[in-house]
Amino acid sequence: MNERQRTLLLTGASRGIGHATVKRFSAAGWKVLTVSRQPFSEECPWEGGAESHVQLDLADIDNLPKAMEELRERLPDGRLDALVNNAGISPKGPRGSRLGVLSTDLATLQHVYNVNLFSVMLLAKGFFEELKAAHGSIVNVTSIAGSRVHPFAGVAYATSKAALAALTREMAWEFGAHGIRVNAIAPGEIDTAILSPGTSDLVDREIPMRRMGTPEEVASTIYFLCTNASSYVNGAEIHINGGQHV
Repeated sequence: MNERQRTLLLTGASRGIGHATVKRFSAAGWKVLTVSRQPFSEECPWEGGAESHVQLDLADIDNLPKAMEELRERLPDGRLDALVNNAGISPKGPRGSRLGVLSTDLATLQHVYNVNLFSVMLLAKGFFEELKAAHGSIVNVTSIAGSRVHPFAGVAYATSKAALAALTREMAWEFGAHGIRVNAIAPGEIDTAILSPGTSDLVDREIPMRRMGTPEEVASTIYFLCTNASSYVNGAEIHINGGQHV
């Protein structure tokens, strides 16, 4: 008998790491459901993408339950094999400047935390039964900025990612008894369209491998964490930064 098709739900699929992740899972035969604040682009190459996409700004927490019901209807057998929380925002000041404590207001903090932290917890809770039925995996995308002061990421982004690392540990401890593994990846400087000016100087100065990572390298690690190859990995945060954290 053929093995049933596995299903991935990914947030932040429209570019960069999210885009590469969808292509990686699609190539392996997974059904992929996506959530993004952008409408589905016809330039995205995966089959059935338009029918499997829900447009939602995750900062709009009040509309998240409705979106989850719409996504739940698209699960073929009531099981969700992987939830990848990739969506994230990092607000900037004038001319792309870093927003520190003194220049960040409460509304900005709330907006960033809704996307980077609160939506992650609500999605995990909302799809708990479907993940449990599949003995599924959750992968949260944190950041190197969650564990050290970063020259480009501001206080809202950094603290939300640090909190997401803690939430990963909490969920790993709580969900593990139900057969759901929860891990995180912490990317460093990845070659995407949203890099800040000056990144190349940082690469030469701080990264032992003297290059940026690629979205495909990150996607491969996410895929590993969602398959049986990592069946005893739970509560980990994997650094993908060429040694920048050492």
